[in-house]
Amino acid sequence: MSVLARALTVMVVAYRRYVSPALPARCRFYPSCSAYSLEALAKHGAVRGTGLTVWRLLRCHPFHPGGYDPVPDPNRHRPADVTGA
Repeated sequence: MSVLARALTVMVVAYRRYVSPALPARCRFYPSCSAYSLEALAKHGAVRGTGLTVWRLLRCHPFHPGGYDPVPDPNRHRPADVTGA
């Protein structure tokens, strides 16, 4: 894990330890957004892990149904777009 990914992980752990207990439980997803962030940083590193975390936080609102939303596998590739060839 890179130094930046470790620093971001420390920030998420600090949030979970000091800020989250003061807030009501309201995450619509499983795993929780902070657990998702820790896993994304561990699996994908600082840049992609942060991007996945931001995308997850943008979807966490009252109009989204939520549910099970695991961190994508780093070896899974998106299908190639061959229609514009």
